[in-house]
Amino acid sequence: MNGWQGPPLGTDPELFWEGLHGSVAASDRPANPMLVETAEALTPGTALDLGCGPGGDTLWLARRGWRVTAVDISATAVARVAAKADALGLGDQVTAERHDLARSFPAGTFDLVNAQYFHTPFALDRSRVLRTAALALRPGGRLLIVDHGSAAPWSWNQDPDARFPTPDEVAAGLDLDPGQWQVLRADMPQRRATGPDGQTATVTDNVLIVWRAGEIG
Repeated sequence: MNGWQGPPLGTDPELFWEGLHGSVAASDRPANPMLVETAEALTPGTALDLGCGPGGDTLWLARRGWRVTAVDISATAVARVAAKADALGLGDQVTAERHDLARSFPAGTFDLVNAQYFHTPFALDRSRVLRTAALALRPGGRLLIVDHGSAAPWSWNQDPDARFPTPDEVAAGLDLDPGQWQVLRADMPQRRATGPDGQTATVTDNVLIVWRAGEIG
């Protein structure tokens, strides 16, 4: 995000993300394009939005009849999402919870788990968290993982040596039984994105969709 001067990376993860969300005014954000493309054809059910941030994905799902558990490490982000849901008359559709996913994970099972740009500058066993998310799927449920495949000019990560895992690498890291979970999509599309200050750039998304075929045996 251009111009953001949050706490240094050496601080606690909660302080970093709280500083990020607390440094900008609450605003409405559109849903991420890959969520819309994936979910608009699905029958609404229960959804988990990992790292919900400003809540654009959560509210888009709730407006379409999904019951959404929205989680973030930032208490400010969680409070804002809950307040927005209430203001829109969607309070019964949205449960907002603060979780440091390195230490806790929301309870329940879900028809859709949405993990958009689930990156962090801190040490995190991402594969473990995403595997836990896959295990939380109901039979027939989908795990949608959309990662950065490139760094946008407004990203907090401007490390020129940053390497983003491919969808196939992410799938391998989940270490799921192929008889019970199937990869429906693993590709790297490009799109024109708009940043928080209106600037635009072509970015690459690393997209992985995993479908749970049946109960754990």
